[in-house]
Amino acid sequence: MILQGLRKPLAAVSLLALLAGCQATPPAELRGTGDLGVVVERATGSLAVVDTSHHRILERVEGLGDLSHASVKFSRDARYAFVFGRDGGLSRVDLLTGEITHRVMQAGNSIGGAISQDGSLVAVANYEPGGVKLFDSETLEEVADIPATYRDENGEAQRSKVVGLVDAPGNRFVYSLFEAGQIHLVDMHGDTPEVTRFTAIGEEPYDALIDPSGRYYIAGLFGEDGLALLDLWHPEAGVRRILPDYGRGEERLPVYKMPHLEGWAMAGDEAWLPAVGRHEVLIADSDDWSLAERIAVHGQPIFVMSRPDERQVWVNFAHPDNNVVQVIDTERREIVATLKPGEAVLHMEFTPKGEQVWISARDSDRVVVYDTRTLEEIARLDSESPSGIFFTDRAHRIGL
Repeated sequence: MILQGLRKPLAAVSLLALLAGCQATPPAELRGTGDLGVVVERATGSLAVVDTSHHRILERVEGLGDLSHASVKFSRDARYAFVFGRDGGLSRVDLLTGEITHRVMQAGNSIGGAISQDGSLVAVANYEPGGVKLFDSETLEEVADIPATYRDENGEAQRSKVVGLVDAPGNRFVYSLFEAGQIHLVDMHGDTPEVTRFTAIGEEPYDALIDPSGRYYIAGLFGEDGLALLDLWHPEAGVRRILPDYGRGEERLPVYKMPHLEGWAMAGDEAWLPAVGRHEVLIADSDDWSLAERIAVHGQPIFVMSRPDERQVWVNFAHPDNNVVQVIDTERREIVATLKPGEAVLHMEFTPKGEQVWISARDSDRVVVYDTRTLEEIARLDSESPSGIFFTDRAHRIGL
């Protein structure tokens, strides 16, 4: 029993203790996620969370496994980053707390993923075993496993590596099978996947893209010249070949690194694409997908990316020319700048309205930020072996 005279002193002590506890644990800084992004630090298996408005690293998230070819997608509310590791790890990272909320080892070798239109599903593309797995975006519980099966020349069942996985309108996913030469369309309206297979689309599709409207899925072909196009408004029409002769009869250079079609550029009614094994950027008329022009560039292009206003296209290159980024004026179709951000430039990312571009230079251990109007460097961040850069505005764009 507490004596009446001691109650007030004890209450005061309790209140002081409570206030002291509050001071020892300051509240987390309130912020929106619209100007946040992440930089993949491949050597350390970590993710640097960055503030794009103030050009600073807020914190680092560690323990994400093998990030040697990692990609990142964002939840519908842009709070969570889904990290797809090369070792088959799938991680969900809270950008506001810097914590890994969920992590699963879902395969032996993965190459990327996508988020469904309604944000409820996460799809992962796997090399080993070949196929696609679908997960609940809140819990990372497995929803479906879709093996990428086909029959080889001897009629034996095999599994193919999956590449070029993207989201499409209508809670659909589209991807390509490298060894099988196929494109698969998965509809997730119901409880189980409905898979439509398109065969004999071309030799060795190595990557793919979907245009910003979500209508056209285009797979690049490594085994032959040209690309394969699927019109998602009319999938019953099947896959047709486009740009089949852009390099026919010419000597092909050794390919040091596969180009990435996901960063393709749209400028007006034209598509700007990297040419495989050539020092060229291709311009195609998106009305009939005929080749309109080629632009000679510094090396073999990897990413060909459009500034959001479509006035500029920025290009980086494969080894041994990978210390350079070139800027092309899309109206004049001329190279207007050759920049040297550092050694081994791997990725570029525009801020949502395109006033800046962030560029990772892996072997120089830095990320360099340029003003896209003046083409001058405006910031530099130290980062250990940075590769992919991803900003949260991707959460609201098809295919990214």
